[in-house]
Amino acid sequence: MKTVLSYLAAAVALSAIAFLLGAYQTDVYRKLLLWIALAISYNFLFGISGQIAFSHFSFYGIGAYTIVILITQAGLPLPLAVLATVAVCVALALVVAIPATRLEGFYLALATLAFAQLFIVVLNEGGSITGGTGGLASYRLPDILGVRVAGPWYTVVIVVLMLATLAIVGRLDRSWFGRACRAVRDNPEAAAAMGVNVRRTKIIAYTITSALAGVAGMVYAFVDNTVNPHIFGLENAFLLLFMVIVGGSGRMAGAILGAVLLYVMPFVLSPLIGHHHALVFGIFMVLAVLFQPRGLIGLWDRWQRRRRPPPAPRPQIAKGEAVKREGLA
Repeated sequence: MKTVLSYLAAAVALSAIAFLLGAYQTDVYRKLLLWIALAISYNFLFGISGQIAFSHFSFYGIGAYTIVILITQAGLPLPLAVLATVAVCVALALVVAIPATRLEGFYLALATLAFAQLFIVVLNEGGSITGGTGGLASYRLPDILGVRVAGPWYTVVIVVLMLATLAIVGRLDRSWFGRACRAVRDNPEAAAAMGVNVRRTKIIAYTITSALAGVAGMVYAFVDNTVNPHIFGLENAFLLLFMVIVGGSGRMAGAILGAVLLYVMPFVLSPLIGHHHALVFGIFMVLAVLFQPRGLIGLWDRWQRRRRPPPAPRPQIAKGEAVKREGLA
């Protein structure tokens, strides 16, 4: 009950912010919330399951493109389009995961990188279906129960999505499945010896997180009412990875911190130093990885340890008392 109230309070607070912002600030705020949702789900895949996959952002794009195509070209109503998009994301995730999870480390990264690049090629060469290099535009979110959801109220939808992603991933992390994923990440051989089906665990983790990315993509599709291949390029896939690493891999708080910091940083630096902000941005990421390998959330952990009172000293037994006790023994 306490957890439910905490999520409700967070939803009210985060939604209220949307009603206080201007149009430009609202657009930035919406995309920040979506990046946080992506970082949370990717943290489970990379930080907890130990799978270095560059396809996560591609499923974000698959979700966005699929729901737009199903609504505008196939003429499906919104509820059916949502269900069909989730099914497409799950099916494609299984197609990628079943062969790719036989690989590990660098080879898994290469396989998913190839899938991400193939996705961009399909978008560019998709003709009228995907809109080619120009993408798809001039559409809008269908009315929901006769009500048009737009403006700050659509931000509320994004807030609910982000908190739902946080709740789902948090529940998975605390469950037996989350413990199995950590065991597979740390030592697959030992996990298998304890009865964990390593390959099945990897496939399930990959599929769930890819589906969550697809759902976030569906919501993103109606933020700007446009989707194009450039948005889902490889640079954003690497940015998502850096968000998790810089914030603190394996920690949800670290993923949120990394997403907020790396998304907001260009907006802060660009007015100050112009186009040189990309250089400063890169230097910061390198320094963070070199000098804080546990992520910036590690600084918080260190500060918390310093705040804790030192353990109480053990009572010293006087020498005479010790002799008496030995004599009694």
